[in-house]
Amino acid sequence: MIQELNERSREIFRILVDEFVLTGEPIGSRTISQRFPGGLSPASVRNVMADLEDAGLISAPHTSAGRLPTDLGMRLFVDALLQVGEISSEERAAIEGACEDTGRTYDDVLQAATGLLSGLSHHAGVVVAPKQETPFRHVEFVSLAPDRALVIVVMENGAVENRIIELPGGIPPAALTSAGNYLSARLAGRTLDDAKTQITTELSRHEAELDALSQRVVEAGLATWSGSNGMEDRATLIVRGQANLLDDVRAVADLERIRELFDKLDEAHHMMRLLDLAHSADGVSIFIGAANELFQLSGCSTIVAPVSDQGGRFIGALGVIGPTRMNYARIIPMVDYTAKVVGRLIG
Repeated sequence: MIQELNERSREIFRILVDEFVLTGEPIGSRTISQRFPGGLSPASVRNVMADLEDAGLISAPHTSAGRLPTDLGMRLFVDALLQVGEISSEERAAIEGACEDTGRTYDDVLQAATGLLSGLSHHAGVVVAPKQETPFRHVEFVSLAPDRALVIVVMENGAVENRIIELPGGIPPAALTSAGNYLSARLAGRTLDDAKTQITTELSRHEAELDALSQRVVEAGLATWSGSNGMEDRATLIVRGQANLLDDVRAVADLERIRELFDKLDEAHHMMRLLDLAHSADGVSIFIGAANELFQLSGCSTIVAPVSDQGGRFIGALGVIGPTRMNYARIIPMVDYTAKVVGRLIG
């Protein structure tokens, strides 16, 4: 569509979007005429704005008001007219200083990156990443009732997780002990994914040297642990600065859209979708307004970049959620640079 606009139309459209990003208000023809290089009459500007409106790039919130870019218009601007800026040396130093702390854990780095993006952009920072599995140290089964047992798992980092499993009636204590010893021997120092194939193969071939009752306990424990890996357990989601999204609220309808966005940020499948989109993208991705399939009708845009370690392995995504009028030229390089720093540290 950009090829269909002449140079004057492009410049007027660019000025309108730039002013909208600065003010958040409808932009009138007089403002544009004053900003147009070399000057241009308001009447001439209005004629061009009428054509831009017919093309669906701008719209009037009400009669006699100035014009706002539509979501389609913002998409066109970002794709064809945006001049991405350079991240400042101060911002580089802030990003590196917040993230580069060798004493921090994986989660600490993600937390720091999210808070930093929120603070620098004055919008909401978001990080979503596959959960890092911690190797097991010890597994134990404790009888709770004739048909139930508690699975106690101790991780290498000292964390303890408990699950309750259903069992056939009449499982003796010796079978629980045998099952715990078997799993501890094969899981110690390994994650469940690492050891599951070996365990499943041994069980299917009856090579585990377990009696039938002990094997049923092992299978029940594995099924419970594996079945817990739903969307909520497969991703770490960190959001910081949601309150910044309220700064751009100008009407009750805007508040309702932001409330809907907050609800969706709590829904795991939306975050997993964001992770999938970032994984398949080549560089920074930008999702604008109603065209944003993740947060439709929220009136917000999302700028997100994939995070990869030094070996090129995808380890997550981070970005910024803000109003459609956010400063894309400044935030895009900020998100991109933060993703590179986090990838280097985690790698």
